[in-house]
Amino acid sequence: MDARKTDISTISTRRRKKAVAAGASMLALCACEALAEPSVYPTGTTIYDPSRAYNSYVLFAGGDNVSHLIDLTGKVVHEWTYGGQPVAFIDPALVDGARGHIFATLETEEGKGTDLLPGRSQTRIVKRVGEIDWDGKPVWEFGQSAPGGRARQHHDISRLPNGNTLVLSNIAYPLPGFAQPQVLDDVAYEVNPDGDVVWTWAASDHIDEIGFSPEELKLVKASPDADFLHVNNLKPLGPNHWFDEGDNRFAPDNLIFDSRSANFIAIVDRKTRKIVWTLGPHFPRIEEYGAGRKVPRPVDQISGQHDAHIIPKGLPGAGNLLVFDNQGAAGFPPAPTTLTSGSRVLEINPATKQIVWQYSAASSGAAGWTFRSTHISNARRLPNGNTFIDEGQIGRFFQVTPDGEIVWEYLNPYPRRGKDAETGRTTLNYSVYRAQPVPYDWAPQGTPHAEAGVTPPENSAFHITAREKQP
Repeated sequence: MDARKTDISTISTRRRKKAVAAGASMLALCACEALAEPSVYPTGTTIYDPSRAYNSYVLFAGGDNVSHLIDLTGKVVHEWTYGGQPVAFIDPALVDGARGHIFATLETEEGKGTDLLPGRSQTRIVKRVGEIDWDGKPVWEFGQSAPGGRARQHHDISRLPNGNTLVLSNIAYPLPGFAQPQVLDDVAYEVNPDGDVVWTWAASDHIDEIGFSPEELKLVKASPDADFLHVNNLKPLGPNHWFDEGDNRFAPDNLIFDSRSANFIAIVDRKTRKIVWTLGPHFPRIEEYGAGRKVPRPVDQISGQHDAHIIPKGLPGAGNLLVFDNQGAAGFPPAPTTLTSGSRVLEINPATKQIVWQYSAASSGAAGWTFRSTHISNARRLPNGNTFIDEGQIGRFFQVTPDGEIVWEYLNPYPRRGKDAETGRTTLNYSVYRAQPVPYDWAPQGTPHAEAGVTPPENSAFHITAREKQP
């Protein structure tokens, strides 16, 4: 076996318009860049129509390195003193009916030597990742038996129907033909309950199956970023009607992943290990103003996307692909993205490769650039037809109806606090990599939840009272 396999003020206007629920929210003061977001704004639940929202819990890891389970009023109903990229809930059916289990990071360490590669934005790596029960007790872990004795998990982890766990990890090594002395490859591990790796797949082994032209492949190999693909999600397809209708590319245990840096989504055949379906890396350009709202239409330029997955059976749009199209800088060569447009959530028919539904800020009656997260983020289809969206860059979660009306909205109140290395000033970061809607019956029986509506005031009348001068 190969050794690699074993070893802006405009956004300020946006947030003032969106986050206006007095009373139900607390005000937070943040030391942010002047063009990124306002200094003061409500956090917590800012909009909530219980009659039109899909009522559930929401699970996410805050910047405080705590995993929070909230109801849609914004009340915390449970917490775990673990974070993760991501923290992810586990279907009770896959853990003998146990409710309230999550995946989270158990231990990190500072990167050393080959971990500190060009292009890495973070120096800490995951040493151990594991399954945590409702009471915060680790009941399964992976790390010690991983190549090099460290899990190096990133961006995704999930429990499989056979009881094993699918882990997306990194591994660093020299790769012939690449400009960097070592690359950071993306590797899939299937790990059994004993923590042993029983199946491995490395992205770099299949780079010629993606569809790069010879000129593009030269750019990939010449990249100054050792993390040249930056895969940010990995999931089994799950049961779907395409496979039921005879298309073996969509076998339920095949894996779907996407590359943020190279602008493609792909399906891996578990039996042959080959890439059998791709979307990208080539797309027609998006028209600059107002265009690209009519559906169905061929998929236009996706860039820097996240959380590509097949909508599960039983949900509206089942079998279609749902993806958060960040419209962030990416591609070999860099993709042409529009000057004023923002991010999008796209629902795509994977057989015809047409967009059949989309969400952008225009869907809610706002300017396109007012919904924008150039990195991180995710979206999930809900049982009532709504779509849950994490606009990760600013830590905003919301639900939209099929026609784009916002019926629930929440702003993360748990920042990551740090210090600027040059100025010494305190920094606050409210971003959330991934948030997930969680059904009520996932939690242990008796876990509370409330469904009290939140109606925001008219934004033009929402002000902070000036403090009178003291004598």
